[in-house]
Amino acid sequence: MAVPLRRTLIALHRATCNNLKSADGWVDVRQPHPLVVPVRGKKRHFIPPAVGIKEKTKADPEARARAAGLVFRQQYVERSINISCTAGIFDPYIPPEGDARLSTLSREGLKQRTEQLRQSAASQLATRKIKEHDPLFNTKTFPELAQDIFIQAHMALTQFNKEKLHSLVTERCYPEMTRGNRLKTIRWSFVESLEPPRVVHARCPDMVTKTNLYGQVTLRMHSRQILALYDRFGRLLLGSEDEPKDVLEYLVMERHVVNPYGRWRLHGKIVPAWAPPKDPIMKTVLIPGPKLKPGEDFDALQFEVPKPQSVQWSK
Repeated sequence: MAVPLRRTLIALHRATCNNLKSADGWVDVRQPHPLVVPVRGKKRHFIPPAVGIKEKTKADPEARARAAGLVFRQQYVERSINISCTAGIFDPYIPPEGDARLSTLSREGLKQRTEQLRQSAASQLATRKIKEHDPLFNTKTFPELAQDIFIQAHMALTQFNKEKLHSLVTERCYPEMTRGNRLKTIRWSFVESLEPPRVVHARCPDMVTKTNLYGQVTLRMHSRQILALYDRFGRLLLGSEDEPKDVLEYLVMERHVVNPYGRWRLHGKIVPAWAPPKDPIMKTVLIPGPKLKPGEDFDALQFEVPKPQSVQWSK
């Protein structure tokens, strides 16, 4: 019984294998392909650098450019300069000590007279050179114009009008006038002129080239002015609005004479060595009061406030 069943199974297996071999020619059996579904992942905020980017230097693009026949433009480190005004006062005027003329019989008076003659000769040559470019310049009418520029510049400073102040003072004088005025109140007024202003010195220097000329005229002005300076809390720091003071100043006016649109502007001041020191600024400080015990009251009538000593200090 077992033998015929075994034979039957073997025959059935052979028949099935033959049928499969004959069906390979016309049956196309394909394996199923994997299904790819696009899924949007998280956005990458950091992209890793390329391999070997750290080893690259600035010489690599230049070397590649030379190999390609290109030439890199050389980079120059340049600093801009301002040619509308000079950076200082050329050959500054030396006022006589005490603003008075000494006797020519003494040694100091003879030396002073010689220096004045030398300066006056150079001033005449400079005045002629200025008149060549500015025919309207006149040493007799110029002091009134310079005094008007001086008054307008200080009025613009008290009103913090930067645009007008830039048109009245040079780029060298502007930071000197505005330095230390932040959060402060300035009260200034021109009372009167004690002596007529006059021209005492003139120079016409050149800068960079011989044809680039600047005119510098020193003006002596003796006037009476009022100045009061307040801090941001309204406390008086310097001067007084009720007491005018006599001021002797030596102003330097400058103009770019080769520029047809140039104008005379305030360039600086000359402070002589014999000038008296400026008034000290009253610095406001906190005065500590007495230490009170619990239950005690402060009696302002019996407390003496110590007076601080005036100390000369700069801003």
